Formats: sequence, C-alpha cells, structure tokens
Amino acid sequence: MTDALKRLSDEGVAIWLDDLSRKRITSGNLAELIDQQHVVGVTTNPSIFQKAISAGDGYSQQLADLATRKVTVEEAIRMITTADVRDAADVLRPVFDATGGQDGRVSIEVDPRLAHHTAATIAEAKQLAWLVDRPNTLIKIPATKAGLPAITEVIGLGISVNVTLIFSLERYREVMDAYLAGLEKAKAAGLDLSEIRSVASFFVSRVDSEIDKRLEKLGTDEAKALKGKAALANARLAYQAFEEVFSTERWAALDKAGAHKQRPLWASTGVKDPAYKDTLYVDELVAPGTVNTMPEATLEATAARGQITGDTVRGTYASAQADLDALAALGISYDDVVQLLEDEGVEKFEASWNDLLKSTEAELVRLAPSEG
Repeated sequence: MTDALKRLSDEGVAIWLDDLSRKRITSGNLAELIDQQHVVGVTTNPSIFQKAISAGDGYSQQLADLATRKVTVEEAIRMITTADVRDAADVLRPVFDATGGQDGRVSIEVDPRLAHHTAATIAEAKQLAWLVDRPNTLIKIPATKAGLPAITEVIGLGISVNVTLIFSLERYREVMDAYLAGLEKAKAAGLDLSEIRSVASFFVSRVDSEIDKRLEKLGTDEAKALKGKAALANARLAYQAFEEVFSTERWAALDKAGAHKQRPLWASTGVKDPAYKDTLYVDELVAPGTVNTMPEATLEATAARGQITGDTVRGTYASAQADLDALAALGISYDDVVQLLEDEGVEKFEASWNDLLKSTEAELVRLAPSEG
C-alpha cells in the first residue's frame, strides 16, 4: 500500500467518496475512510441512493414506520435520503470544522425530474437545505439551461451548491458565471459570503466512453491514436477556464468581500474501459484547489497503485487543445457529444429515481400494517 492518497491531498486535491449508504455510516466504515484514506467529503446521486435502498441494508425499520404513517412514496424517499445525508454530515463535521468549511461536505441532489424546471428546482433546493439542516451540506443542481438561473438564485439565498452534470467547456463557463451572479445577489442582500461554498462537478469518464466509441467506428490508425485522450483534454481545459474566471476583476471584488472560489470537482472518475489504468482519471488530473470524487473501487485502486507525481494539469493546455482539435478534424462534433452526454446524464438519474420510487413503493406496501 503506497500513500498515494496522502500525496494527492498534499497536492491540493480534496478526496471525496462518491457513495453513501446507511450501512456505511452505521458500521463505522465512513469514519474509517476519513481516518485512514484521507476522505474529506461525500457525494450522492439518485443512482447511489437507488442502489443503497434497494440493497435494503438498514432501512427496514424506517420504511416500516413510514408505511405505518401512510406517507407518500416521494415523502418516504426524502425522509430516508435526508436522514442518511444528515448522519453522514455529522460524521464529517470535524473535517468541516478543521478546514474552515471547505471540506467535510455531503451533497444531496434535487429531484432529477425537475432538471428542466427552474422554479421547482429552486423550491426543492430550499426544501432540502431545510430538511437536512446541516451547515456542511451541498445541494446538487444540474447544469442544464434551466439549472443555471436556479444556481444563481439558490447561491443568492446563501445555500451552498454542488453543480452537477457538467460536460462542456461553454456550459462550465456559464456555471461559473451563475455562481458569481449568485454571490453578487447574496452580497447585495447583506449575507456573509464566507459562509457560502460551491463546487462544479465536471464529468470525466463518460466523455471518453462516447468519443472512443466514435473513434472505434472510424477505425483509422489516426482515430485509434486519439482514444482515451478526450476526457483528460476536456477536464484540463476546464481547469484553464477556472483559472481565467477566478483571476478577473469581477472575482477580485467578491474575493475582497470574503467569497470563496467555486472549486472544480472531477466527477465520474471510475474508469469504464478496462484497457485503461484504473487510476487514470486521478493520476492525470492533479491540480491545486480541486476535488476528486471517487467510487470506492477507484479510491482503493489509487491507494494501492496510484502514481501521484505532482501537478498534471497546468502546462498541458496547448496539448489538450490540440487533442480536441484533432477530434474535430476527424469529424467528431464536440458540441454533439457534450449535449448527448448531458441529456443522457439527466435521463439516467431520472431512470434511477423512478426505479427508487418503484422499489420503495413496493416496500411500503409490503410493510404496511393490516387494517383493523
């Protein structure tokens, strides 16, 4: 076992776990990962909750109580998921306190069915922040067109946000703009900007999955030589955009007022192609002031064989741009790929949410007390 995770932390990369279940909390496993594996945050999404609740570990008593109370399935899911997030936030509270609120965070997502509805997303974000009621929570809002004004509004209310499902560089710039606009609203309202935090979840592996498929279809040597390059190039150029936006005069005014930068978070860092090294999206995306949220398998792989050799992002922008240009020259449309991935991302989370609704409803029916 190398101490690659410590080296990663020392390079300024916050390690967050992309997973949560009640069993992980009650067994002490989450506390152990914080203590031994340098984990300083947790992210959740509808797929993670669907998997955890369907596995059934630790949820039967609460489900039985909810069935007895005859709550709706939507209310049951929110009671269950916010309970897990609240408990995880309490486990992470010492990290939150030690890092001045930067880490020790747990993310929870608005209902994915609201991804294209601004007002409903805002209302849900407020409700989730109230339900969890912990200062170290981040409310996840998708970076859809409808999500952008919601981000501004929610940040303006002083609620910390994890912006999710970012695939394109243009959309990422819009996300940063929405964050700054939110901070300006919060400042105008007299809120303490130092209390507001945000991360921007830039998705990685899915970009390679989609573009590699298209390169394989082309089948030329030139096409095959570009396999496995798009995701890293895209993420590295996102960091360049981050550096640019957070060195503007607009940012300087907010910085002076006590605001914090919105950190880039590398999401979807589990390698999908077995031909690639399982720590590819960790080793090659090391840059200060970032977050890498890893599924447990990636966390373990990094601990065992990660090769952390310092900053692997800054200084790569020209070659990253050249890789994207080479893809365009082969007729692969960047805009088409990133829009497809955003649409698929929303659809996948919706499908997981619908599966969760169905399986939870079945459990509520099964556990409902007989009348009389």
